[in-house]
Amino acid sequence: MFQKVTIVGNLGNDPEMRYTPSGVPVTRFSVATNRRWTSAEGEQQEETTWFRVSAWRGLAETCNQYLSKGRQVLVEARLVPDRETGGPRMWTGNDGVARASFELNALTVRFLGGKGEREEQLPPEVPEAADEGEEEIPF
Repeated sequence: MFQKVTIVGNLGNDPEMRYTPSGVPVTRFSVATNRRWTSAEGEQQEETTWFRVSAWRGLAETCNQYLSKGRQVLVEARLVPDRETGGPRMWTGNDGVARASFELNALTVRFLGGKGEREEQLPPEVPEAADEGEEEIPF
């Protein structure tokens, strides 16, 4: 069995790199994807979905070096279900509204430009990462 998720969106924050207890680098960042459409009543609608992305090893180091808040990326990843529910991570926000977070382990990250830097200054694609086991993310 195999599953792969592809998203295109913008980073919601600067990436944060840490190391596992065994010294493996892992970089985490959030990506927002937007969908816009016109309703049957002619009103403009918009929906934003957030993803929390983890990149490992060499991919983690490259993402930490080149990515920044607002940059557009294409991420191919494996969906990581919540260990308790098997679905997205669920919580209630401070405003009382139910929220969900979709967790991804990045396989490939492509930098698409944006946020003031020219696309050709960045590597066009970061090679695939080795699939990580059950090692805990240090944040």
